[in-house]
Amino acid sequence: MAWFKRTQKGIQTPTEDKKDVPKGLWYKSPTGKIVESKELEQNYYVSPEDDYHVRIGSEEYFEILFDDNKFKELDKNLTSKDPLKFEDSKKYVDRLKEAQKKTGLKDAVRTAVGKSKGKDLVVACMDFRFIGGSMGSVVGEKIARAAAYALEHKTPFMMISKSGGARMMEAAYSLMQLAKTSAKLAQLDDAKIPYISLCTDPTTGGTTASFAMLGDINISEPGALIGFAGPRVVRDTTGKELPEGFQSAEFVQEHGFLDFISHRKNLKDNVNKYIDLILNQHLR
Repeated sequence: MAWFKRTQKGIQTPTEDKKDVPKGLWYKSPTGKIVESKELEQNYYVSPEDDYHVRIGSEEYFEILFDDNKFKELDKNLTSKDPLKFEDSKKYVDRLKEAQKKTGLKDAVRTAVGKSKGKDLVVACMDFRFIGGSMGSVVGEKIARAAAYALEHKTPFMMISKSGGARMMEAAYSLMQLAKTSAKLAQLDDAKIPYISLCTDPTTGGTTASFAMLGDINISEPGALIGFAGPRVVRDTTGKELPEGFQSAEFVQEHGFLDFISHRKNLKDNVNKYIDLILNQHLR
């Protein structure tokens, strides 16, 4: 039974001295491609081999869009209450505290103003890490206030959506945000102030049913899931098999709901080209 015995002594490291690979050093894309986290960051959080756009949040988008990552955050300390005293398996107030502690965010959207290619730009960006990017009263209020700031200062407004839809713990209060944000965006339209909507993975539910599809120009990142109900719900409701690529950004663009799809590395250039075009400024 000699083959069960070690015949030569190799490197023998005591168990207590072994080192694990630090978490976050590598990233594995859904197609199995492995990329070093630092390389991923330098490539705009896009896997270089398969072009997979990794989900990112407001911190990363602000860094991509604002010159030298300089911006002023708007309504920074606005937080949700619990008007319905919602209780399920866990109290809503406890969920909020847990999400705030885990993410370092106050709620599922951050809004800011800064320079992008030398021009003022107001950006509202959703964070999926905060209760699935769900849209509660604070999310709607911050988006409405950001649009109001853009209206007052005659500054282009950009919305980056990443959401599972309405926040069930706020029920009707959540649904009211669809009307509120849509009304404020209508005021931007009346004032001829550009509104750019960027749909990222995923953009679903009440977000899609309101501000995400109301842009003067609607754009997306490659491969993003965009729809109202999820594919499984649609399939079970209709009783039919769905076409290949259903609700992907490419499918949605083919059916006329998107103007174009932008690779993340070109996002800043493409957004500013559109702003220059609509405002009849010199293209950079």
